[in-house]
Amino acid sequence: MKKSLHEDWIAVIIAFLTIALVCSGLKPALPKFGAWNTGGGLWAQLTSPDLLRQTGILFLWALGSLLLARLLAKDMQPLKLAVSLLGIVLITLVAQLITSNKVVKDFGIEVVLFSLLLGLFINNVLGVPAWLKPAIQTELFIKIGLILLGANVLFQDIINAGGLGILQSVVVVFTVWYFSFWICKKLGLDDEFRMMISSAVSICGVSAAIATSGAIEGDNRKLSHVISLVLIVAIPMMLIMPYIAIWAGMSPAVAGAWLGGTIDTSGAVVAAGTLLGEEALKYATLVKFSQNVLLGLAAFFISVYWTVTKKEVSADKKPGLKTIWERFPKFVLGFVLASLLFSFVLPRDVVAAAKGSLKELQTYWFALAFTCIGLETKFTDIFKMENGRPAMAFIIAQLFNIFFTLVVAYLVFGRLAG
Repeated sequence: MKKSLHEDWIAVIIAFLTIALVCSGLKPALPKFGAWNTGGGLWAQLTSPDLLRQTGILFLWALGSLLLARLLAKDMQPLKLAVSLLGIVLITLVAQLITSNKVVKDFGIEVVLFSLLLGLFINNVLGVPAWLKPAIQTELFIKIGLILLGANVLFQDIINAGGLGILQSVVVVFTVWYFSFWICKKLGLDDEFRMMISSAVSICGVSAAIATSGAIEGDNRKLSHVISLVLIVAIPMMLIMPYIAIWAGMSPAVAGAWLGGTIDTSGAVVAAGTLLGEEALKYATLVKFSQNVLLGLAAFFISVYWTVTKKEVSADKKPGLKTIWERFPKFVLGFVLASLLFSFVLPRDVVAAAKGSLKELQTYWFALAFTCIGLETKFTDIFKMENGRPAMAFIIAQLFNIFFTLVVAYLVFGRLAG
């Protein structure tokens, strides 16, 4: 049987199909809520004929994308996916409705935050019903949204900030990885935990943990635990760090570089950057992608180290350039290609006409992703395994990461202030 397509490539295909449809003139009318501060104002919006039509368009657009993704992955369950996705869309729309309240709007809180909080409430208080689970596709939704974000980031920005981002990433990844490895050893964790936690904290969270586990043939239970730690710890960081940046008067470049260099999931980076505005979001995303670029190289060196030092790894799995390519996050290529397309290839009138719709779709993919993050994150998981020692190691390493990366962000991006 033919192997299914990797999720990264699926995200690239869906994102560029979306770009092609929007550029050809097919611009979906997605749900929009005006500011409201009374029950009457809320009711008027809920009973608007346009809302049902726009919700249907959003649902069908997302369902079509998800069905295509499942078809490419050779895992089709159309009815279950449709029912589950409808539930996720409705939860996300409730989050958008809350965000459009005038008081909430004045605080500048984005829809992704309430999408996350509603998902967390359902998962940790009510419990996620089985019918809601099939369409929980967090990573896929985030990757599609990130590729679409490339359409709104000029390539010159990638050159300017990307070079600085690589510089910051090399310094941070090396230093934080070594510190994390050391603290894990001090707390008595085994080599598998040490490798996975160090990579997750220093490089790019879930993707790095998965790549490292693959390179060392790690225990899936340990991998799942590290992924839970990444998702749970990212939540308070995502909520608190933007407001620390505002309080400290950081420039958008420094604040974005700090967020992108420390928060361990691409979606949380996007959400935190969004709270600080478009410019901070741009730098946060570019720095995070700079770390993602290092993922393939890191997996290669980890694979070399593990093969050389551990007898149990089979001899026929010698690492090489293929390892770098296999571990490299392909959706980063999609982001860069989208930026190149909108920076140099497409006519200016097409770019101007398409950017607004692509931005709306990007926002909805992120919102759906954060609903999913909430629906699959359990706070009770954090201190269960090995008496909480992996959690303690992860938190200590992350605190070091936060302070060290802040210093490096000021040194590298401080000249872009103002």
